[in-house]
Amino acid sequence: MGWEPYVYTPENPSFAIQDPSLLKDVPDSVEVIKIPIWEPYDLFFKVARFFGGHSGKPTDMVSTSKKSFFQKLSSFIRGNFFIPDARVFWVRPSVAFLHDFLKANEIKKIITTGPPHSMHLIGLELKKKDPSLRWIADFRDPWSEWDLLDTLSLTHWGRKRHQALEKKVLTMADEVITIAPFHVTRLEALSNRKVQLITNGFDEDDFAGIVHKKTSRFTIRHVGVVDELRDPRPVMEAVKALCLENQEFASNVLIEFVGNVNSAFKNYVAGDEQLHKVTRFVDQMPHSELLKLYGETDLQLLVLAHTAIAPGNLPGKFFEYLASGNPILAIGPTDGDAAQVLKETDAGKIFERESIEEIKISIGVSFSKWPDKNRSSRSAIYSRSSLAQQLIELLND
Repeated sequence: MGWEPYVYTPENPSFAIQDPSLLKDVPDSVEVIKIPIWEPYDLFFKVARFFGGHSGKPTDMVSTSKKSFFQKLSSFIRGNFFIPDARVFWVRPSVAFLHDFLKANEIKKIITTGPPHSMHLIGLELKKKDPSLRWIADFRDPWSEWDLLDTLSLTHWGRKRHQALEKKVLTMADEVITIAPFHVTRLEALSNRKVQLITNGFDEDDFAGIVHKKTSRFTIRHVGVVDELRDPRPVMEAVKALCLENQEFASNVLIEFVGNVNSAFKNYVAGDEQLHKVTRFVDQMPHSELLKLYGETDLQLLVLAHTAIAPGNLPGKFFEYLASGNPILAIGPTDGDAAQVLKETDAGKIFERESIEEIKISIGVSFSKWPDKNRSSRSAIYSRSSLAQQLIELLND
């Protein structure tokens, strides 16, 4: 589309989930610049496992229930000592390097994307050094109103510090973009400025070769993280009730979770005789292998975070679900952004967490249509090429 992107990223990032297969999407022509980063995560998990205060799994860090002393202490340190996040130590060396790099390569426009929101602090400092630099701040999640912050033991000072840094970024960036209409409204209220909407999406090439096959069992499949904010128990309760009522369903249903699942949910399933029989957990797999599973799925399960910002939950996997053509069963606010997309695309149903009877009925209706495999993609407007064009229009402006 006429633009030459440079990518700036850590050389040695600490991430629980890494998928080298996605590197195929980065063309050889793109220059990727990497410099080292220091992060405290590895040290934290080693200490946590040593003291027995934590499993070491990131999904177990997100806790809204009663916490151990170690969890309380680590949550307090994370929330109040590392602001906005534990990648903050990368800001100073990045600014020093990029200030010279941008000038040497005559780069006039930059995009910072977060979380981690420390990336926006890099953009902020570069803008201060060179006010002529044009800067887009891209919020994939909120900042001061992010639901994750509510799981940390933030002091009043800590909360105010997040808000002050966020305000500086929102004020000084030349453009601000985010991924959901709800977040647009909130960021505009916080900044008193126009915020642009560019949603998540999917790669058309990924779904071009998907073949939908008849399944040997009625397969409900969830992809991605399960933690205390994204808790599938209402669906599990509905599945259990349906199993007890309908022997044919009980004999044929399989509900599978692919990705990182917290220990509390696994223990819940293991402790239930009926659910244990029909549930399977699969570790994280390369995206290329995951794509094949879309063709072997009868019902896609989407569980949105149960928080104050749930109306703005539009995760990337939701758009892959849309692209797959599989019907979607979603749990979340029925007046939120995901509900609106489901209505526009006629791609599935969404229910509030308390509506277990309605969830059960919906699953039963889907089961009655099994093993019909008529599928059609409904989401061309959410293709990444279409979304990239929106970004190009901002860059051209």
